[in-house]
Amino acid sequence: MTERSAPGKVILFGEHAVVYGKPALAVPVHSTRARAEVSDLPGEPAGWVRLEAPGTQISAWLHEMLQADPLASAVRLILKDLGGSAPPALRVVLNSEIPVGAGMGSSAAVSVAVIRAVAAHLGQELSAERVSALAFEVEKLQHGTPSGIDNTVVAYERPLFFAAGKPLQFVQVGRPFTLIIGDSGDRLPTRESVAAVRERRAADPESVDRVFAEIEAISEQGRRFIESGDTRQLGLLFDRNQTLLKAIGVSGKGLEQLIRAAKRAGALGAKLSGAGRGGIMIALVEPASAELVAGALREAGAIRTIRTEVTA
Repeated sequence: MTERSAPGKVILFGEHAVVYGKPALAVPVHSTRARAEVSDLPGEPAGWVRLEAPGTQISAWLHEMLQADPLASAVRLILKDLGGSAPPALRVVLNSEIPVGAGMGSSAAVSVAVIRAVAAHLGQELSAERVSALAFEVEKLQHGTPSGIDNTVVAYERPLFFAAGKPLQFVQVGRPFTLIIGDSGDRLPTRESVAAVRERRAADPESVDRVFAEIEAISEQGRRFIESGDTRQLGLLFDRNQTLLKAIGVSGKGLEQLIRAAKRAGALGAKLSGAGRGGIMIALVEPASAELVAGALREAGAIRTIRTEVTA
């Protein structure tokens, strides 16, 4: 049996603006992962693949699954990419701790874990660049026009300053810092949130572009504060970025409630992360106050909290 895994991710700064060519800053969440196990399936025809994902009640042969299914797409892509003769029959089992549809890169992590595991089982360890490119193809099938940030930060597993079409820029963490992630439990497809911002921008491009320019400046400042280890200034940027995201209509009642609770409990800063209008928020905390903030988030309605340390 061969096992490989991939982390979740959160965006610190740059949501929505990244869709319009602005940079975003994202970090992997190593404390929650997707895991794929691949084993041979003796007695079955060569080239057959059995896919199992207990968490989503998937148990089917690859050739029976829809072309658009993301798990099936990841397996098909890596088998095609590896080429050669039909592999022995395989069983691919997926288990993921990452909340689905919450803005933590669940789909990208699933693709990366599966691609890594299938390739390794068939004798190839792929580069992060190659894994990311394959996972991006799955992301396009699932999300339409993704920025590419999810598959990139998940595949490389490093803090990343990202702008579509530009060389990758990894961020050096001057001092490790702690995040508490709060899941609102609300879910809205990323496509809908992105489309709503697109409509707002079409109606008032000057105002929205001004917001995007401010978010771009925050992303650049955030990178500098991470590299210098200035967490207090980083927290202030969380708050400023949240104000701007609220201004373009991508916050939500549940998220706002969690953000207020985190701040009251002593968070250095708090904001939504991802497409918004649901999903998750993140709070930057001192390690000593992490459990206090996590408890406050649960009391305020978070269906789960996740603690993660961002390191170099």
